[in-house]
Amino acid sequence: MKFSCLRTDIVNAISNVSRAVSSKAAIPALEGVLIKGYGEKLNISGYDLEIGMTTDIDATIQSEGEFVIKAKLILDIVRKMPEEVVFIETDEKMVVNIKSGNVDFNVVGMSSVEYPDLPSFEKTDSITINAKVLRDMIRQTVYAVSDNTAKPIYTGSLFEIEDGVFKIVAIDGYRMAIRSENVDSQSKNRFVVPGKTQLEVLKLLNDDEENAEIIIGQRHIAFQINSYRVISRLIEGTFLDYKTTIPSDTKTELVISTRSMIASVERMALLNNERVQSPVRCKFADDEIKLSCASALGRANDEISVQIIGDDVEIGFNNRYMLEALKNTDTDEIKMILNGPVAPIIIKPVKGDSFLSIVVPMRLANEN
Repeated sequence: MKFSCLRTDIVNAISNVSRAVSSKAAIPALEGVLIKGYGEKLNISGYDLEIGMTTDIDATIQSEGEFVIKAKLILDIVRKMPEEVVFIETDEKMVVNIKSGNVDFNVVGMSSVEYPDLPSFEKTDSITINAKVLRDMIRQTVYAVSDNTAKPIYTGSLFEIEDGVFKIVAIDGYRMAIRSENVDSQSKNRFVVPGKTQLEVLKLLNDDEENAEIIIGQRHIAFQINSYRVISRLIEGTFLDYKTTIPSDTKTELVISTRSMIASVERMALLNNERVQSPVRCKFADDEIKLSCASALGRANDEISVQIIGDDVEIGFNNRYMLEALKNTDTDEIKMILNGPVAPIIIKPVKGDSFLSIVVPMRLANEN
């Protein structure tokens, strides 16, 4: 195989694709990227048996073929090349020659025969969505995905398509995040996408007004983002009927500046760390929120003036869970709905229903 390509193109492609490469694999080839050259395109793939990523770049192919090379090795080499054009050639012994300017490397490659095939699957459904919108939907929910492998279904998010609405729902037992968008689809579908897959997709999405395509199969999913395709297994199992967990009553309601609430909770969080986790105590009464936190490190108090409708209530919460919910609202103001000291805290937009976050409260000890 023999080809040349732009250094920036191959560096960008391998940098992204290598995130799907195993760092320690039982199959040595999986620690590498698979490079194929056919026609006028160079196809570069990475696969760790859970997530696969592949992309095409322009190249001048003088001799078609394919080979595998350690991802980190080739990335480090081409990054350091002095000129914009890189020339790569392999011989029958899978020695890979990499040249640019006066620099010349000969490194060990592997046969593509040793590389497992990326999953191929029959498409049962697909949706097209603006790339920026998909980025925001994933970012505003993936923080609530569980890392508890004892319940693998919740290590992913529910993707639900129904009545022209696309929802992403994440639950970890302590909080829930829901993000909704209208889409041009009349299909009905629901499936669970691993959180790890979503994080890799998130890194490929940007502010472009281009569309992304979500391609759905029986057991697999693919995200097509510009020239990149991310392929992943779906998580099998029964996801919670999340609609039944959303409280319908409202005993206490208020609208508050998101920035003000974040700033106050961050102050309380200064008294917590990895070893010390005391709840933030929050009292809603007399058009005022009184926040306090007491831990082995000390005590803090803060007050925020706000109009409160309904009953007085005092509630406790984990500062990290609350901050992650607040910081992912992307709105200047939020509505908080409370239903007593032990009912979930609801955070939603002042208008509309594009997102909904729920934080389960912590029980408070009586203050002396």
